[in-house]
Amino acid sequence: MTKHSEIAAESKAWPFHEARALLKRVGGQTPAKGHVLFETGYGPSGLPHIGTFGEVARTSMVRRAFHELCDIPTRLVAFSDDMDGLRKVPDNVPNKEMLTRYLEMPLTQVPDPFGTHDSFGAHNNARLQAFLDQFGFDYEFVSSTDCYRAGTFDAALTAVLREYDKVMKVILPTLGAERQATYSPFLPVCPDTGRVLQVPIIARDLEAGSVTYENDAGRRVEVPVTGGACKLQWKADWAMRWFALDVDYEMSGKDLIESVRLSSKICRILGARPPESFTYELFLDENGEKISKSRGNGLSIEEWLRYAAPESLSLYMFQQPRRAKRLFFDVIPRAADDYLRFLDSYHNQDVAEKLANPAWHIHGGQPPQEDVPLTFALLMNLAGACNSEDGEVLWGFISRYAPGATPENHPMLDALVGYAINYYRDFVKPHKTYRQPNDQERAAMEDLLTALDGMDPGLSGTEIQNQVYEIGKAHAFENLRDWFKALYEVLFGQSQGPRFGSFAALYGVAETAALVRRALAGDDLAAD
Repeated sequence: MTKHSEIAAESKAWPFHEARALLKRVGGQTPAKGHVLFETGYGPSGLPHIGTFGEVARTSMVRRAFHELCDIPTRLVAFSDDMDGLRKVPDNVPNKEMLTRYLEMPLTQVPDPFGTHDSFGAHNNARLQAFLDQFGFDYEFVSSTDCYRAGTFDAALTAVLREYDKVMKVILPTLGAERQATYSPFLPVCPDTGRVLQVPIIARDLEAGSVTYENDAGRRVEVPVTGGACKLQWKADWAMRWFALDVDYEMSGKDLIESVRLSSKICRILGARPPESFTYELFLDENGEKISKSRGNGLSIEEWLRYAAPESLSLYMFQQPRRAKRLFFDVIPRAADDYLRFLDSYHNQDVAEKLANPAWHIHGGQPPQEDVPLTFALLMNLAGACNSEDGEVLWGFISRYAPGATPENHPMLDALVGYAINYYRDFVKPHKTYRQPNDQERAAMEDLLTALDGMDPGLSGTEIQNQVYEIGKAHAFENLRDWFKALYEVLFGQSQGPRFGSFAALYGVAETAALVRRALAGDDLAAD
């Protein structure tokens, strides 16, 4: 065991906690199949959303931590349940009327409403893989339809048929009386219509490997449970997949706790040990409601990446996975700045601190090194103060603040400039509300102007901040936060902002003095 792995064995970071449990599961040895299998699941009834990305990102973090602990080979499978029947038409797709004609059809048999792929399932699978590839995940895509039709699941499906009564005994108590009367773990695919049928099974033949149901015409139809002629209901399907693929680790959301419990029971009935599991809390939209791929609420991957680097999104997934968090536009600035803070601290930390740093987990143990002297919040305020959404204009201020910095030698900072401009344009600028200072604030701002006029333009942000702080104390603000809030509201048209001293150092002492002078003169700063 290397020094790193010894320290990793004690790390309190949650991916290492998960990795240690998984290593214990396999007894520190490579399983007979030759690897440890991680799995993530995706239901392609709607477009992929950030929650889907989050599950793959978090699972990848556990996988990377596992590799730090041992040399056992691993695989990560991104499994798509694309043989599921289309239960309802999603809210966020075109050609909805067309889709209504294909309800209950397997998703891989439903025409693509976007007109780009052979089926709706294929379209959504492609979208899933595209954004997973965009983030550089190491995974293997597996299709449920392919597994059913190719016979990959045949042995497991036969096992479910053999243990049919035991499986029913697990599931039936969780259903209402009406559902109990019609429930079967097997969903036959109608030979005539191709629809996935939720019908009672009236006969089973273990020797023939078949089930029989009665169709709408009252005719008895016998179909094999193998070869894609049947699909399993959700909880039985999940258990069967664990059994068939020999899955060692899969995480899931809080809303699936009961499903995990029931599927684990079924997996044991089939003769296998269910995978190690991790329950994460759900993401909520701006109204505190669970995000849904069919409703399309919350944020999309594309929306987040318009305003911040992908690493900031990975950080949001890493932090406190067992706590429910809002996933809306207003969380992006802090995530962007938190990521920079963790990255900046990483290279000066010892091994234990590095393994606990989110940057290690985000970058697979190899975080990049680049000095980023400005925060996302500071850049947004700079865009507002200089009345420009032109990156070249902002870089003029940046180059003076950080001599020698250019877009070419600071690519991370240059990207941050673009993100900040986009966020400022779309979310900050439309909601700016400037106000005039009250008497106390005006007197303090007049003293601030005097201080700025006599200030050495080379002072650091901290030195400027200290002087602003002392002015607030001298003018008897009960809470100095009120003093800084007043500066933000009067000068920037918003109630929050970065450290004022840091802003003044970036914008320039003389330019900041001019901004204060205009505000005191009653100029309409919003008119610029």
